[in-house]
Amino acid sequence: MAGERTFRSGDDVGVLARLRERVDDVARRSPARLTLMVFASVIAVVTALLSLPIATASGDRAPFADALFTATSAVCVTGLVTVDTAVYWSTFGQAVILIGIQIGGLGVMTLASILGLAVSRRIGLTQKLLAAAETKTTRLGEVGSLVRVVLVTIAVLESALFVVLLPKYLLLGLSPGTAIWHAAFQSVSIFNNAGFIIEVGGLGAYVGDWWMNLPIIVGGFVGALGFPAILSIAGSWRRPRHWSLHAKLTLATSTVLYVVGTVVIGAMEWANPRSFGALPVADRILAALLAGGTPRSSGFSTVDIGTMSEATWLVQDALMFVGGGSASTAGGIKVTTFAVMVLAILAESRGDPDIEAFGRRIAPGVLRVAIAVAFVGATMVGAGTLALLVLTDLHLDVVLFEVISAFATCGLSTGITPTLPDSAKYVLVALMFAGRIGTMTLAAALALRDRRRVIRLPEERPTIG
Repeated sequence: MAGERTFRSGDDVGVLARLRERVDDVARRSPARLTLMVFASVIAVVTALLSLPIATASGDRAPFADALFTATSAVCVTGLVTVDTAVYWSTFGQAVILIGIQIGGLGVMTLASILGLAVSRRIGLTQKLLAAAETKTTRLGEVGSLVRVVLVTIAVLESALFVVLLPKYLLLGLSPGTAIWHAAFQSVSIFNNAGFIIEVGGLGAYVGDWWMNLPIIVGGFVGALGFPAILSIAGSWRRPRHWSLHAKLTLATSTVLYVVGTVVIGAMEWANPRSFGALPVADRILAALLAGGTPRSSGFSTVDIGTMSEATWLVQDALMFVGGGSASTAGGIKVTTFAVMVLAILAESRGDPDIEAFGRRIAPGVLRVAIAVAFVGATMVGAGTLALLVLTDLHLDVVLFEVISAFATCGLSTGITPTLPDSAKYVLVALMFAGRIGTMTLAAALALRDRRRVIRLPEERPTIG
């Protein structure tokens, strides 16, 4: 019997070894593909946990469409919901959502690298390849530093948000245990730009509360910068000249978009009696400051989005589509993609042969990747909008808003998501997954497809415009 157990144990080790080799091979050949598979697996696990009776406040099993939608929204750090997170899910269900948000915000492969670093104090080649694909790091030597920065940044900023929010919840009259839970949940949700809240009735009661709003504004902005930018800034924060071009473009573009979003949305809604117009002046200013940043990914709102004008929705559509920084918790086509295309337009209008920014020349291949990512993103939004228009009787404005919010993993909603049929919910699930994984995978694949050609065809310029 002992020999039989030894033989079976040897077989198990052999199977595990072959599985490890196969995973390593896939990681080396196509890290982005393995990342996609693991993200899908995590969503499947979270869906299964949310389908348990213990996950709902009523003790009944959640419908599959709602469990899958919530799991995808959590892991893809979106924030769109079909049921009220604060009321429908039990504490167990909310804890599962919180874990999904943290895993999705970190990135599955970045989390694996962190665990490997904690266990063996080293990161293997496979983990470096996977983390590099997920964090947009081009040099494997930087992966270890980046993973450490990710860990420190998450720990410091989420802890800081927790420390700021905990006294607020205690002052609201919550018990210490409940206050700790609410502060912990909101801290993770804010930094990861997830948009989930467990406040009964939402954030409407805090529209004029600076204590509640400032952590959302600051935490969401920093979380949307992306870990590569944070690594560069933290490495030489006293010497901005030494920051990488990526960090400079990300910070500059994010700041401009935030200011423009705040001013434009605030001006459009200032006199709207259904949204900002009924608020005191100080509350309007705070609501505008929050509204200027949340469309770029965080998805938190103290004012009902459904009460805003269609013109404001269009502005928010544009901000959501651009999104945040690369390898961040934000979605969209990313601010660097947008910045490179704007710089290309400026260079062409001036007749400059090169695209330049902050004393650096941007390679033409970067522009091709940016155009491809933006075009694929627009195609996804167009296809999703068409599908929802066919599946529902809703108008284009609200459908387009919801589709872009799902694709950009933002989470803002005009209120139609809970009323959608299951078929339309599945469309949004696909958009959330594609928005979180699709453009990342495409960018990684295109960046690696740099073919050398011995023969180049004659150049000719077709007429454009």
